[in-house]
Amino acid sequence: MLPFAAAVFFLIVTPGPGVLSIAGVGSGFGVAAGNRYLIGLWIGNNAVAAMVASGLAAIVLAEPTVRAVLLYLSVAYLFYLAARIALAGSDIAFVEKEKAPGILNGVTLQLINPKAYAVHTTLFGGFAFLPAQPLAEIGLKFLIMNAIWIPLHYLWLGAGVTLRRLDLAPRTHRAINILMALSMLAVVVLALLAQKDAIG
Repeated sequence: MLPFAAAVFFLIVTPGPGVLSIAGVGSGFGVAAGNRYLIGLWIGNNAVAAMVASGLAAIVLAEPTVRAVLLYLSVAYLFYLAARIALAGSDIAFVEKEKAPGILNGVTLQLINPKAYAVHTTLFGGFAFLPAQPLAEIGLKFLIMNAIWIPLHYLWLGAGVTLRRLDLAPRTHRAINILMALSMLAVVVLALLAQKDAIG
């Protein structure tokens, strides 16, 4: 059980679309919008976990066309976010300023997020600690996963909100924007490489 918890921590704490975007919503729109978006991410994350644990994701993603569509949707979205970050000038803005992303945006991001499927496949496909009681193991995995997922995402949201409250120099804002854009692009590259390995 402890190796599973450690795996959850390290797989979730590493920057991916979810944590990077929650930090962005926090910095761009504040706590209230961040909370709404985080609820959406949580719903979407658990929906993906349920699909993986039930085997539904394996059936759906076994179709190369579906897998490719999800990948290209997520890549397009991540490139869009990366462009918004890099071109945001001196404002720390990961997303459009006009309208704060809400619950539906968070759910949608998780449903097309390749990292979410990869993480849950790793977590539910391995780390068996109750092999004689698979349903109990799945239930415990959901509890452990959420007990770690929720506070980690609130930490990322808090980091974004803190950036919003800091009076940083324009040059520092630009450096943060570029760093976050490069991080998003790294996620895109990793997703493309993983897709290439899966096909080849």
